[in-house]
Amino acid sequence: MSEDVPPTADATARTVPAVAVVDAQSPGNVGTIARSMKNFGFEELLLIDPPELDPDGEAYGYAGHAREDVLPEAEEITFDHLVENYHTIGCTAVTNEDDRSHTRFPYSTPAELADRLPTVEAPTALVFGRERVGLTNEELARIDEICSIPASAAYPVLNLGQAATVTLYELRSLALEKTQLPDVERVRAPEATVDRLYGQWDDLLTEINHPDEKRDKTMRMLRRVFGRADLTEREANTLLGLLRRATERPAED
Repeated sequence: MSEDVPPTADATARTVPAVAVVDAQSPGNVGTIARSMKNFGFEELLLIDPPELDPDGEAYGYAGHAREDVLPEAEEITFDHLVENYHTIGCTAVTNEDDRSHTRFPYSTPAELADRLPTVEAPTALVFGRERVGLTNEELARIDEICSIPASAAYPVLNLGQAATVTLYELRSLALEKTQLPDVERVRAPEATVDRLYGQWDDLLTEINHPDEKRDKTMRMLRRVFGRADLTEREANTLLGLLRRATERPAED
């Protein structure tokens, strides 16, 4: 990139990346990427040498609600403009294994980018290549950094739309303040309730004649199990009721 944005630039402009697609062959894949952008809060779509995007064709058919804004507002630019005006992250399935060549090394995973990109004080762009060959080595050599999705070594190559969807999902925290999932805080049961649960377990061990020499070890195990479970009050009370019934049930002959 030729020039950084001054530190006073708006933080949102720095941290929400644009999505650039280079020489896509299928209008449907462009529509799929636009839809994924809409799903995860990304808005700026940049197209380099795109196919024709007919409003009545498959790009708009695949775009879902992104047909209303992301896709029609996409900007067609050149690759030169992209690398001169954005901090670019090239997405590729095939990387180098070590530092003997820097064309495809070093690289980050999308999850690692989610932690680091907010510190980049420049407009950023995630760059996806062609369906069959992705980005060429010549294009990658002009890009600032590399991103790759962890996948099976036997077949790491993803469909263009799939690769964009996975990457944007991992980076959604850069674009979304909240999702449709309710932000429900898990409330741990009060310690007094949990203590009663352990007391009820102790009563049950007595009722079933659990060996005295094993009692302490068993109770330590139960405390660790329920400690990891981080029970809610309702869960603890339900277990208390079950244990009480089991403890008070008359012994069968």
